Amino acid sequence: MNQFLSRNRGLIALLVSAFVVIGTPAYAAQRTSGLWWMPDVASKGGEQIDQLTYFIYYLTGAVFVLTQVVYIYFLIRYRAKKGVRATYSHGDNRLELVWTAIPTAIFIGLWGYSNHMWWDVIHKEPPADTMEVAVTAYQFGFSFQYPGPSGQLGRSDVKLLNADNIFGNDRSDPLTKEDFQSSVFELPVNKGVRIRLNSRDVIHGFYIPQFRIYQDAVPGRTINWVWFIPTKIGSYDLACSQLCGSGHYNMKAQIEVVSQEDFDKWYKQKLAAGANAPAGNPPAQSK
Repeated sequence: MNQFLSRNRGLIALLVSAFVVIGTPAYAAQRTSGLWWMPDVASKGGEQIDQLTYFIYYLTGAVFVLTQVVYIYFLIRYRAKKGVRATYSHGDNRLELVWTAIPTAIFIGLWGYSNHMWWDVIHKEPPADTMEVAVTAYQFGFSFQYPGPSGQLGRSDVKLLNADNIFGNDRSDPLTKEDFQSSVFELPVNKGVRIRLNSRDVIHGFYIPQFRIYQDAVPGRTINWVWFIPTKIGSYDLACSQLCGSGHYNMKAQIEVVSQEDFDKWYKQKLAAGANAPAGNPPAQSK
């Protein structure tokens, strides 16, 4: 190995340099906050997820410290000594049963609690005034569709998804003519949002770290059970968390959580833009 390295130093240096030069432009947007821990939670259900995460973190940390202390104690207590013969121990079935049963009980308890919590956060019935937004993921971006004045999205079907109908709208439904599109995920603070999630091509991930929300978008399926309540006004990123192709590293969309007053203003502007668009030509996506 040493001979190989000494004979090929130039080649190795060239390969390392090429990796640095070629790889640098491919970096995605760098994080500027939350580098050592999770970003600040910004959704109602996110607090429950954080509580479980902290519990697991402290539990595993305590177990790690305890096992290392015991390990170091045995290394010192039973180290080799001159004139002292080593003794053989066959083991203790009771101890083995205890240290097998305790982790098993902890894992089963965490499994049951986390499933119950996830059901409460994601799958239980959302508030009555929850707004539904259609989200379509594709290589390499997201598009959003909002309901019109009726407050209800029109019917859709994954079989109707194509390049000209990215949300799979059933155009025989009058409600679909009211819907409008946006390239920005605009949301009112402290109000429920339910998504109707589709993928146009491959599996993508609908991931908002600050909301503690993650859901795969699967081709041929409509995911309509995910909902959340944003609790902090601000700008966030929706990111794809599934390796979906060469542009995956930069597949994201902007999220704007605003006051109800600002959202109503934005919503009216979008409705007006749709009403003024020429017949048959939906307005272009915009913020």
